[in-house]
Amino acid sequence: MITAMNRIYVVPEYAEQFEQRFRTRARLVDGMPGFIWNKVLRPVNPGDPYIVLTLWESRASFDAWVKSDEFVKGHARSGTLPQEAFMQPSQLELHEVFTDSSQPDLEPEPRGKPVAFHGTQDGER
Repeated sequence: MITAMNRIYVVPEYAEQFEQRFRTRARLVDGMPGFIWNKVLRPVNPGDPYIVLTLWESRASFDAWVKSDEFVKGHARSGTLPQEAFMQPSQLELHEVFTDSSQPDLEPEPRGKPVAFHGTQDGER
């Protein structure tokens, strides 16, 4: 399994608009093979980012999503908030799950090669 985590730094005045965007997201990722779940985390402390966190059965599943037509369609609304809605560019991170307390017999994700992503300002990943 892997996680994809997008850290998105939203100016407080745009927080409600940002959250509404995720409440009404396209949900195309939900039907992708290997997709497990998507969580959007709201920061508690000022200046901390929102985190869009997805869990995938494998890196291959995530890679297939990123290369899919559904990915393009799911991100069609990216850029609907103005540039000033963001404090800085978003940061996308991939993490390989090598242990999980809820799944003691989990087969760890094999180590993969590094991936360089160029984050979007308000992209749904």
